[in-house]
This record gives sequence, structure tokens and C-alpha cells, in this order.
Amino acid sequence: MPPQPHPSALRNAPHLVEALRGVLPSHGLVLEIASGGGYHAVAFADAFPNLVWQPSEPNAEAREGIAAYRAETKLQNLCAPLALDVMDMPWPITKADAVICLNMIHISPWAATLALFSSAANILGARALLFTYGPYILHGDFLAESNITFDQSLKSRNPAWGLREVDDVAQVAVEAGFKLDKIIPMPASNLSLVWLKDL
Repeated sequence: MPPQPHPSALRNAPHLVEALRGVLPSHGLVLEIASGGGYHAVAFADAFPNLVWQPSEPNAEAREGIAAYRAETKLQNLCAPLALDVMDMPWPITKADAVICLNMIHISPWAATLALFSSAANILGARALLFTYGPYILHGDFLAESNITFDQSLKSRNPAWGLREVDDVAQVAVEAGFKLDKIIPMPASNLSLVWLKDL
């Protein structure tokens, strides 16, 4: 039995599909980092039938949830979930046509962001994209009072967590060979960031 999706996943999936529709390649393999329970993976595989969707997740229980979704939906372009921790390098996949990572950067140590860009650069070709989504600080602006409260809540749970400044992430991206191509405003004061491999 697939897990019950989080209400926020139900709300933001259609908006993410629209954001991705404008930037994903028409064909190829998309690696999703930190897929969680798998609801987004199902929504994306269903929305983009010409793309092969590869979910990944370090948590074994979450991978079981993804597998249950896959069995229930029988989507032919949804792969079995990979056991992948973003900080365990090299990743167990050597090539992808795009990488997406939702709601991880703020709920992980900064080293995870460094690893995300470094390893994505290793498996992506020139002009391929890395798509990240979540709450960010944009040029010092938290964008909403709720984001300030959320940031404080995250840091109380783990001092290594918290909302990241887009400019800081961009610096990491540049060092890994990416450039920021688009900032897409999303509902609930979130942002989708499109990074293109520059080399």
C-alpha cells in the first residue's frame, strides 16, 4: 500500500509539473534526488511519459513507499528507486539527462548541497539542467514571514539545517560548473531554481 502523500506534496505537485514542463528535456533519463515517499515521482512520470524517471532515496522505508506507488500505478517510465545518499560518492548512477532535487537543501547540512552540485556535474552533459525547489532567501529576503518562522524551526531541530541564500548556492553551483538560468516563483513563497551545466 503506498504511503499517504503529505498535503504539501498534493498541493505543489501540479505547480512543479508546470515549472518542469518549461525546462525538462523532451526525452532521456531524469534522476530525482531525495524522492521521499514517491508521490512527486509518480506525478512527474505520469506528466512526462517520454522521460524515464529515476527516483532515489537514502531511507529504506521511503524506498518501499516508492516501490508501492510504482506497483500500484504500473507506470512504465517510473524506475525502481535507487538507494542513494547525496553525500556518498560516487553516486550509483553514471549518466542522466537532468537531475531534480526538491525540498532537500534546507533540511540537510550544507555539505549535502556541495555534494549535490559536485556529483550532478559528474553525471550531466553540457547544457543539462539541475532543478532545485524549496524555500530560499533571495538577496537577503526571506520572501515571507512564514519562511522566517520555518527557518527558526529547522534550526531548532538541527543547527546545520535552515533556509539557504540563493547567492550562496549560486557560488557553489559556479564552482561545480553550473550557472543559474532561471528563478521561478512558486506558491507558498517557494522558488524553483534552474541550473544549467556550463561546461
